[in-house]
Amino acid sequence: MDKKKIIKELIEIITPYVPEKELIDNIDESKELINDLHINSAHIVDIVLDVEEKYDIMIDDDAIGKMNTVGESVSMIMEKIKS
Repeated sequence: MDKKKIIKELIEIITPYVPEKELIDNIDESKELINDLHINSAHIVDIVLDVEEKYDIMIDDDAIGKMNTVGESVSMIMEKIKS
């Protein structure tokens, strides 16, 4: 699957969880989900569930811990899709 497509889809998934909508316009791979986008840590679980459903993958606790930035999340999704 194309990385740009996954980035676009991930942004669509995380958008409802970003409390400050002006931050959405500046999302890139370097943005941290919690620190930069101000996503509540409890919503990370919701994002994981949405990603699992969208891509029909399972994300374990170790992988969740590696989803700090948008880019890390995209890499993890691509890795899970391939396996």
